Amino acid sequence: MVDDLARYADANGLRTYYEIHGNPDGDPVLLLHGGFGNANNFNAMRPALEEHYELIVPERRGHGHTPDLPGPITYDNMAEDTIAFMAAIGLERAHLVGWSDGAMVGLLVALRAPERVSKLAFLSQHVNLAGRRVPGESATTGWTIDTVSPAIKRSYEKRSPDGTDHFPVVFDKMMRLFAEEPQLPIERLAGVRCPTLIAAADVDILSLEHAVSQFRAIPNAQLAVVPDASHSFPMDKPELTAKLVFDFLRD
Repeated sequence: MVDDLARYADANGLRTYYEIHGNPDGDPVLLLHGGFGNANNFNAMRPALEEHYELIVPERRGHGHTPDLPGPITYDNMAEDTIAFMAAIGLERAHLVGWSDGAMVGLLVALRAPERVSKLAFLSQHVNLAGRRVPGESATTGWTIDTVSPAIKRSYEKRSPDGTDHFPVVFDKMMRLFAEEPQLPIERLAGVRCPTLIAAADVDILSLEHAVSQFRAIPNAQLAVVPDASHSFPMDKPELTAKLVFDFLRD
């Protein structure tokens, strides 16, 4: 068993931090964290997956131990970073499990580089702004640099190689991302060729109607609704979420 091996890869001009956990003989699974998150987002789910899978957990630009780059943070450039990261570490193909922003990144990778994605678990994410449960609101609506969670600030300051003074820059980039993206027409999901698990909470940032639309648009999809849960269900209900993902990957 491989555990807690922190590494770096140069990909797309980005010194990307990543960890490897679990079974090196198992199928590789790329775990893609949420916005303002890091590799720790999946810590509670890992025990149920790492016996059977090799878990590869990168941290995206401006997140965790990975530095920011000049210019905006977009789903497009994070998807390109992820494709380049897979190439940089010699990972030809993997299952992708993404939560929140990570789900959107995984979806774009599946659309742009389908040869690299075996299965996609798409956890708790809308694909366009019309899919939000409350129109005009995201999980971060009303946040300012002064009211953002202290835990998010502490996490950034603890890990970022850019230093504490850079947090307002990343914060502004992320708030613009949440205000303007994603903008993917639901019809584009017909281009997803890999088996896909759509999972949402019964009280999520996306509407259940939107989750059903995603399920219907993807040719080979499954749908799960996590009861009595919110957008953070992979952390709040990790055993249930991990079982959903495990059963999907093993099917």
